[in-house]
Amino acid sequence: MIDLIKYPVITEKSFRLIEKNKYTFDVDKRLTKPQIKKILEGLFNINITSVNTHLPPTKKKRLGLKQGYKVRYKRVIITIKPNQKIPIFGQND
Repeated sequence: MIDLIKYPVITEKSFRLIEKNKYTFDVDKRLTKPQIKKILEGLFNINITSVNTHLPPTKKKRLGLKQGYKVRYKRVIITIKPNQKIPIFGQND
């Protein structure tokens, strides 16, 4: 189950969203919103109020004469209740 959640997204925009209790993850592209909600609630013991997803466009990758595409993933922005936090983002409150 944990293999379906690839990694948390650590960008400038995602850190600004943390102030609004929104966290960003990259997940397997086959997951649906209810599945993502169930997995993340069970993994971090939090209550999720909303799940927003999108598929970023694929990027070309080149190695010598061979050309292909990077692996596709789904980006998820979850909103949690105001009194809760996810500890993996290094918040020391």
